[in-house]
Order: sequence, then C-alpha cells, then structure tokens
Amino acid sequence: MADLSEFKIIKEGEAEILMLKQNEVFYNKAQVNNRDMSIAVLRTFISKHKEEHEANLPKRSKRAPKVSENGVSEPVKEDVPNASPPEDCRANGEDGDGMALDEPCNTAEEQVKTTEECNVAGESMSNADGKVKRELKPPRVLEALSASGLRALRYAREVEGIGQVVALDNDQASVEACRRNIKFNGSVACSKVESHLADARVYMLTHPKEFDVVDLDPYGSPSVFLDSAVQSVVDGGMLMCTATDMAVLCGGNGEVCYSKYGSYPLRGKYCHEMALRILLASIESHANRYKRYIVPVLSVQIDFYVRVFVRIYTSASAMKNTPLKLSYVYQCTGCDSFHLQPIGRTIAKNNSVRYLPGYGPVVPQECTYCGKKFNMGGPIWSAPIHDQEWVTSMLADVKSMKSSYPAYDRISALLTTISEELPDVPLFLSLHNLCATLKCTSPSAVIFRSAVINAGYRISGTHVNPLGLKSDAPMDVIWDIMRCWVKNHPVKAQPADQAGTVILAKEPVLQANFSRAVASLSKAQAKKVARFLPNPEKHWGPKVRAGRQITSKHVSLLGEAAINGVLNQEDNEESKTKRQKVEENNITA
Repeated sequence: MADLSEFKIIKEGEAEILMLKQNEVFYNKAQVNNRDMSIAVLRTFISKHKEEHEANLPKRSKRAPKVSENGVSEPVKEDVPNASPPEDCRANGEDGDGMALDEPCNTAEEQVKTTEECNVAGESMSNADGKVKRELKPPRVLEALSASGLRALRYAREVEGIGQVVALDNDQASVEACRRNIKFNGSVACSKVESHLADARVYMLTHPKEFDVVDLDPYGSPSVFLDSAVQSVVDGGMLMCTATDMAVLCGGNGEVCYSKYGSYPLRGKYCHEMALRILLASIESHANRYKRYIVPVLSVQIDFYVRVFVRIYTSASAMKNTPLKLSYVYQCTGCDSFHLQPIGRTIAKNNSVRYLPGYGPVVPQECTYCGKKFNMGGPIWSAPIHDQEWVTSMLADVKSMKSSYPAYDRISALLTTISEELPDVPLFLSLHNLCATLKCTSPSAVIFRSAVINAGYRISGTHVNPLGLKSDAPMDVIWDIMRCWVKNHPVKAQPADQAGTVILAKEPVLQANFSRAVASLSKAQAKKVARFLPNPEKHWGPKVRAGRQITSKHVSLLGEAAINGVLNQEDNEESKTKRQKVEENNITA
C-alpha cells in the first residue's frame, strides 16, 4: 500500500495524479496547452468520424440479419461502450480505506477479456425494419510515451465517446506511476485506461492498423517513432505528434535535422513554421513507404515545441500526389526574399494525368533584388498545414466548453489566430526584417497590409510570430511597396554594396497606395480579441528529463525557488540518513 504523504497531488482538468517529490517520472505543467489542444482535436475527430460513418452508410451494402433454422431472425449483439467496471475500482477519494494504489487496476487477462466483451459484434445492430445498421465502435487511443499517464487519464475522463486508451512506457517507474494514477482516478479510468511496460516502436509495429488515434509526445525528437506510428493508425485515423528539438528543426544543427527528418532547415524569421513543415514532410515520407499519405488538420507552434495533427489514409494512387505537396526553399543571404521550388508537377492529357519533375530553377545564381547568393533548404511540406473547417469546429467546441479547458485563454487565442491565416501561403515575411534590410523606419502593420490589399493581393497574420505576415504577393510587389515607403520616409546613405542600397537603387514599377483598406485589420483585431498571450508564470518552458539529478545548473529551467527547495530537501534527507546511522551505531556499541 502506498503512503499518500510521499506524493504531491496534481490536478489538471478532471484528472488527478500522484507525483513523487523527486524527479522520478516526467511531468511538465507547461504542457497543459498541448494536452488541452489534443483534447479539442480528439473531440472534433470523434464528431467528424461519426459524420463520415453516417454519410458512408447508404453507400455500403446492407447485410440482412442472421436467420435461424426455424426462420426467426436472431438479434445481433450490441456494442457495450459503458461496461460495468471491475469491483476493485472505486471512485476517486476511496483510496484511504485500504486501496492498494501500487497494484494494477486489472490483470492483463481481465483487460483483454473486458475489451473482447466490449468489442464483440460491435459493428452491427438490427433496426425496426429488419435491416442491419453498422454501428461505429468507440475509437481506441494509443499514448505511446505515457510517463505519469496524465494525458491518457484526461482523454478517458474528459472526452465523451472515447474507447480504450492504451498507455505505454519503457520505464518501469513510469509504468508503476501510471498504474497508481489509474487506480487513484477511480472506476472510469480503471475501465478505460490500461498501462503496459513496452517499447513503443515494437508495440506499434506488432499492432498494425489497430488504433484510431496514436499520440506521440516524446522528450526530444519523434523521428525514431514515426515509421512504426504511421503503420499503427487505422485508415482515416489520427496521428498526433510533438517535436521539442527546436534547436535542430530551426537551423541550429542543420546536418542533424537532415539525418533525423530528411530536410535541411534555414535560419529565417519563418524558422518555426518551417519546423512544422519539415515535420509534416517527414511523416509523409514515412507514410509513403506503406502506400499511405497524410492530411494535416492542425499544425501549431506553441511555447518551445511544435505539434501536428494529421489523418492517415491508404491509397497508392493518391500517394502519387506527394511530390506536388513538397518544395525546396531558396533564401537570399542578403535580403528577406525567399522562393519555393516544387518537387513535382502534373500534366493532364485526355482523361489521364502524368506526373513529372518540377520545372527549375526558380531563381538565378544571384538574387535579382540585391545581388547576393541563395541558401537552399528543404524539402518542406508546402501544401496547407491546417483544415479551416476543423479549426472552426474546434474553436466553436472550445468556446462552448470553456470550463473544461484549464488553458482556455491560450488555446482559444491560438485557434482564433490560425482561423485567420491564409491556408495556401507557405512561410511568411517579417516587416521588421524588411525594414532592417533597407535601414528605414517601419510602417505600421495596418499601413503595410493596406498597401498589399490595395495592390490586389491577400495578406494575413500567422500564429507563429506576432510580427509575421503571410501574403500571396510576389517579392517584386513587396519591395516596390517598401521603395514607395522609403520615398516618403527617406533613409541615410548606405555603402553601395549593402543589400538595401541595391534594392533602393531601382525605381518602383508599382505605385503603392497606403490609404487604409477595410480588410487591413482581421476580425479578431477589429474586435480587440487577444491573440498572443504572455506566459502565465516564470520559467514556463522545458523541464529536466526524468531521472536526472536536479542541480544549480538547471536554474534557468526551474527557477531559484524550485532549485533551492530540491537541494534543501536532499540535504534534509541526507542529514536524516546520517542521524539514523549514528543512532544505529550507538545502539550496536
């Protein structure tokens, strides 16, 4: 039996977990944004999956009910999603009356038996007309790297209509903590969540196309899990994937990024969005090896990581479109100009489509604006990274269930910003960087947006950077607008070899109109809806890996108060151990 005094109780949403005071099992409070966003996506997925199932019903052949020898139709067993939980699973709060928190909730045999009972003949049910209606099974979820099990517990307790949640970890202490937390969360958790000690890669490979949702949230890079993860998801299922190795993805170690993800990053202002697109391209690459492809529904950069939500489908013919969704990026080393080079193209002839290599190069050896060389990065995912219909549904769901999301303010602001992004414009420009190149004062975002809109192009913000601007205007138009701005706001003379000097030496072809356009402010901006919120507390970021000893060098991650608390606790425990040894020696003497 576990002594609750040894633990700290942490509550998030409807789930509660017991955490040891030492850094034995990983937990990061900042990931509440990640978990809340995942719950919002999971709720929308269940709703959309149900709609798709009902829409496909008329297309399927309707099976008649079984007829026995005496000519009477036999009833078909129904799915039982809310099977009665085992007797030893009590409601939360009953742990004080002798409940052994360290014991697993069910034995493996009992869990298999319960799952079989719940899933037997769960796809069909006779209706009043004697016809058979196919029933949709509750989705099965795999949390491949569960640690304390908090995410799996929140899924089980907060997402209506969810089926079995399988929580895996390769660390014995984490599995014990997860089972303890399942027990602590009562009957609902016990009936829906099961924890296993297993290597996630092996488990996913040995359970192909078994899970409707697979959640990958590793400490660091997910690259080693992607190949097995894309095989474990059912057709039309969801893969949720987090990457926290942002230094690698954003160009700090380009060669490492290429070895892990198969793409070379560039260090532009858009590096965080490029990180998202590199991760999507990598997942697509792994899926293609099994005649599968991805459809992104939401891709976000939050805090210190990127998180993507993609649906996975199987189709050898649709997979051929992958080269059309990938591009290389050419970034000028002198100015902010960048250009995309699609990998493939198609030619339609009669009723057939031919797939051909993309035309290139899209740029000359030297930049046409400033005369400098180009860096080349990629390939990246250049197709849309969000499904705006999904984003709208999620935002409506989040607003209607405000109290269910601990990080409501942050995720609603994030979804609002995403809903206003231009979906078909990869990467973005930074207005401050454009002005830094020309050494000029910066126009306000509203004035610059108005000039782009008045020139006949679209422009929007981006959730990745408050100063980022997405636009379908070519770089010719962008630099002409800036040249017109500098004419009205002159700059000091600069050396002739500077990029800004070369750009300003050319006369603008387009005469920019800076009068304020109606659409220069988004709807959220017009209503003064908060879109970029500050961190709720200090040291809101990555934490020390589980099992590592916390020392004074981790002060930037945890803060002085937390470090001092840990060190004082260790000193007290050490002095207590020494006193016990001295007392034992005195007794023996």
